[in-house]
Amino acid sequence: MDIFTLTNRLADDVDALQFSGKVACVYNPLRYAEKAHTRYLERFSTGRKRILFLGMNPGPWGMAQIGVPFGEINAARDWLGIHEEIGKPENEHPKRPVQGFDCQRSEVSGRRLWGLFSSRFATPEDFFRDHYVANYCPLVFMEDSGKNFTPDKLPKAESAPLYEACDRHLTGLIELLEPEFLIGVGNFALKRLETIVKGSSAIQDRAPVTASILHPSPASPAANRGWDGAVLEKMYAIGAWQKQESGTDTSEVGRLG
Repeated sequence: MDIFTLTNRLADDVDALQFSGKVACVYNPLRYAEKAHTRYLERFSTGRKRILFLGMNPGPWGMAQIGVPFGEINAARDWLGIHEEIGKPENEHPKRPVQGFDCQRSEVSGRRLWGLFSSRFATPEDFFRDHYVANYCPLVFMEDSGKNFTPDKLPKAESAPLYEACDRHLTGLIELLEPEFLIGVGNFALKRLETIVKGSSAIQDRAPVTASILHPSPASPAANRGWDGAVLEKMYAIGAWQKQESGTDTSEVGRLG
């Protein structure tokens, strides 16, 4: 199964789910930002990847706006070269409008993540030759107030079918990309990766290194004290990247043939 089929199946699966309680609005950027997300897949998902970075779900000023994982707008447009027309979610919250590439807010997590990658790789093609960035869950959840609501806070009756759909997609993605390193951006993503590895003998046979890096959210005091340095230290420690003594850092231990 190719990545486009996997993505379409995930979009269908999560569209069929219903959420209640504190969840007032649900956005699915795989639908209204399909052009940009498809462009991301077309440009950067081909071939095997040595390292997979996995986030939780879209941020309100990033992927929720433009359909690109950790999609800080300047990074997506100016470094990744993605700038597509963005539609609207079916039930748009008045305090969280989707403005696409016209949005003036910056997604700090995405700015930090793509900022690190662009500082260490001359071009996105250099980075994506061996790396890929994805989110576990494609949906954005909001409360009545417009406050962001993360999927880990859903009641079990609603999180279970969501996790089932997302686990199926993530398993297919890992089987397709065959990464040697599975890196959770934060602890939630790490736990989902560990669950996938535990549940798949085929993935276990390849024995990928599963680890996490500090989430780049500005809500994290540790991230605000020096996120780049903490991530570099972790990537060096697990053998995913090599430390460069001087010059431009391409960071891979070895490239795929």
